[in-house]
Amino acid sequence: MPRKVILDMDPGVDDALGLCVALASNELEVVAVTATGGNVLPALATRNVQAIIENLDPQRWPRIGAATAEQPLRTDGRDLHGSDGLGGAEFQVAELANRHASIKVISDEIRQAPGEVTVVCSGPLSNLAAVLQREPDIAQAIGQVIVVGGAVACGGNITPAAEFNIYCDAESARDVLRSRITKTLLPLDVTRQLSMRFDLLDLVKQGDGRTARLLDRILPGYYRAYRHRMGMEGIFVHDAVGVVMAMHPELFTTEPMSGDVETAGDLTYGATVFDRRSKPDSQPNMEVVTEMDVAAVRDCLLRGVKG
Repeated sequence: MPRKVILDMDPGVDDALGLCVALASNELEVVAVTATGGNVLPALATRNVQAIIENLDPQRWPRIGAATAEQPLRTDGRDLHGSDGLGGAEFQVAELANRHASIKVISDEIRQAPGEVTVVCSGPLSNLAAVLQREPDIAQAIGQVIVVGGAVACGGNITPAAEFNIYCDAESARDVLRSRITKTLLPLDVTRQLSMRFDLLDLVKQGDGRTARLLDRILPGYYRAYRHRMGMEGIFVHDAVGVVMAMHPELFTTEPMSGDVETAGDLTYGATVFDRRSKPDSQPNMEVVTEMDVAAVRDCLLRGVKG
C-alpha cells in the first residue's frame, strides 16, 4: 500500500523535481502539497505549487495548501532558483478557488489518517511549527516527519554555519526539533553527496510527457545559475532527495542524535548543533541521516523523471 505523504515545500526547482518524482511514484500517495515561503515569498510559493500540479495534471490531484503571508523569513533563494523560483519559467495560473491555509491542510490530513501520514518538509519549518503550537495534541497523530535541512559537520550553505532551510526560520526549526514528534533529519552533509550532471537535462530534453515538458522549462536556468554562481557543472537537488527517502528509506542510514538550533548567535544563527560526545548530556531527540546509497538515489530520481 502506498505511503501517505504531505509535501511541505517552498518551490524551488529541486522541490519541483521532488514533486514530479513523488506524483509519478507507486510508493507514495501524495495527499497534500502545502506551500511555505523560503526560496520565494509565501504568495509565490503557493502559486508555484499550483503551477507545478496544473502542468503535471496527475490522475489524482493532491490538496493544495496556501502559505501564510506572516512568515518571518530572513532570506530567499532567488539567486539560484530564478526570480519566480522556477528558473524564470513564469507559469500562468488561475487564482485558487476555496484557498485553504497550509496549516489547516496539514492538520486536516493528519487527523484524517492518524499515525499514517509522513510529512516531508523541504523548506523552512514555519508551517509544521505553527501546527504543533496551535494543536499540541496532534504530535501523537503524526506518523513521521522528514526534515530536509541542517548540517552536522559540513558547515552551512547560506552562512558559514547555517543551512538555508533552517536559517530562514530558525525559531520554527528549533520548535520542531525540540518537539516529541518522530522525526528524521536529512542534512546537507548527505544531500550534497549527490549532484545531478547533464544526464538529467538530456533525459528531460528527450522526453515528451508532461513531466519532461515542465522540467525542460525550469531546469536549464537552474543549471546556468549553478555554473555562474558556484562554478559547478551540475546541480544539487537537496529537496528532491527527501522525496526519495520517503519512497525508499532503505537507501538511507540513520543514527540517533541529540540536536538543537542556534537562534541567538550573530555568526551562528540557524546552525544545527549536535551533541556527538561519547557521553552526551541529553538523550537523542531525532534520527539523523549519515549515509545514503548515492547511485540508487540518482537512479530513483531519473526513473521518476521518465515517469
